[in-house]
Amino acid sequence: MRDEESAKRLARAVASDISIYNEASIVKGIENDDLFESLADQIEEGRTHYNEKVPPEIQAKNYYNRALVDILLKNKAHVKSRIW
Repeated sequence: MRDEESAKRLARAVASDISIYNEASIVKGIENDDLFESLADQIEEGRTHYNEKVPPEIQAKNYYNRALVDILLKNKAHVKSRIW
């Protein structure tokens, strides 16, 4: 995978998979303000998969981290939390 658009799509797909398979944990993590700690294993597994497919110069652009925030947090803005 050599282009940035493909890397962005992969990052969003991995983050979407995390979201789909961990919905209850995401809601609980947002409510308890420990989302990234509670999903650390799944996030790192996804990061490993992403990094295997994307060259380091594109990894450095943080598309994976941005996708996590967009999909795991922004899409759950309706969840009550003390962080917002």
